[in-house]
Amino acid sequence: MTEIGLYTAMGSQRAVRRLRPDPIPEAVLARIFKATSYAPSGGNRQPWRMIAVRDPAAKRKLGELYAAQWTPFSALYRSGFANAPEAERAKQERTIAAGDYLAAHLFEAPVLMIVCFNPAHLAVTDAKLDRVSVVGGGSIYPAVQNLLLAARAEGLGCVLTTLLCAVEPEVKQLLNIPANWGTAAMIPLGYPMGQGHGPINRKPVGELFYSDTWGKAYA
Repeated sequence: MTEIGLYTAMGSQRAVRRLRPDPIPEAVLARIFKATSYAPSGGNRQPWRMIAVRDPAAKRKLGELYAAQWTPFSALYRSGFANAPEAERAKQERTIAAGDYLAAHLFEAPVLMIVCFNPAHLAVTDAKLDRVSVVGGGSIYPAVQNLLLAARAEGLGCVLTTLLCAVEPEVKQLLNIPANWGTAAMIPLGYPMGQGHGPINRKPVGELFYSDTWGKAYA
């Protein structure tokens, strides 16, 4: 394997939704899983587990569940940029087309990673605030990001998705997930069709970081 730098991996880790069905070698998955396990979590409790789904029947059922969620979501997403400039509409339509492909071919991805978590083992320090609670995710999603970066380093394509969380009971029943565990994400893994990876588009650093107080530009 040819090593790539961490910054290169982060700067080229695109959401890859068109994946080849080619199998992933066990040695590659082992390295990815090991890297995933390095992720930090509150109290080092590692309140997450991941299921690598490779069974064709299970993948097909997950694909059906996913497609049923994607259809209304994509329609809502499309309506959000209906009045945008033509260039922006074209860009968003390409994203939706890739999403359409994933929904139609999800079962063909060699591995579907289902991210699970135990709510009882999360340090949720924002539970009583008058807003959506997010802190618990700090013990789950760093592991997801480690998996994404490790997959990128191995030349695999992947994308973080959460649509299956809306049908968590069905997913839990399908995969025998215990009652006291929840689901946080699904990541399809596979080798990209075409280039897959490349420069990513993000807001400028100057818009994302402030100095000392909110809104004060970071020099």
